[in-house]
Amino acid sequence: MRIDVKPSSAAPVLPALASGAVDWAKQPAGGAVTLPWPAEPAMLSVRQQGSGSPWLTVQSLAAIAPKGPVRAGYGLTRRITAVSRKDPSRWSRGDVLRVRLEIDAQTDMSWVVVSDPVPGGATLLGSGLGRDSAIAAQGRSSEADTDFGGAWTAYDERSFESFRRYYGQLSRGRHVVEYTLRLNAAGRFALPPTRIEAMYAPETFGELPNVAIDVAP
Repeated sequence: MRIDVKPSSAAPVLPALASGAVDWAKQPAGGAVTLPWPAEPAMLSVRQQGSGSPWLTVQSLAAIAPKGPVRAGYGLTRRITAVSRKDPSRWSRGDVLRVRLEIDAQTDMSWVVVSDPVPGGATLLGSGLGRDSAIAAQGRSSEADTDFGGAWTAYDERSFESFRRYYGQLSRGRHVVEYTLRLNAAGRFALPPTRIEAMYAPETFGELPNVAIDVAP
């Protein structure tokens, strides 16, 4: 199988912008071809030489910041509320806030992960370790603490960069995730999108852009 990318307005006899091939004799189980993204509109051409009836999956990857929510099997909403706040008009170092994520799943799926970024230097509360505050982590919605409607939480990961929840099973419908964090550093923090993805079916996912957060000293 040969794969070519050609200018969209060019005649077929012109050379390809990029190309690749899979040799079935050397790769009987199939293979992958990675091509660079063309700088101008182009046409993808695939040719099979030989016997058999292979199938082809095409996936495009581009490092482009999303301008709005992306829904490909999952919908996401995100809400932030203050647990303790020094100044009601702004976020300050030492403030504690709670993040609520609502997931709208369109189908049943096993092994799903939702990842929500946190500002640099923030501490995710609720683990009960070190200088964690069990009192500040109290008061979450009961629906966020209970696996209901076919959701089975396998593991919660509290890292320095994000909160991640891994589901062994996530059924169709609405699900809620809540966690609490404390802001420890002042500055302006740009956050990547919140993302939910089926781990073994990455084409089933959802993304929600996040605005930057300003933390005063």
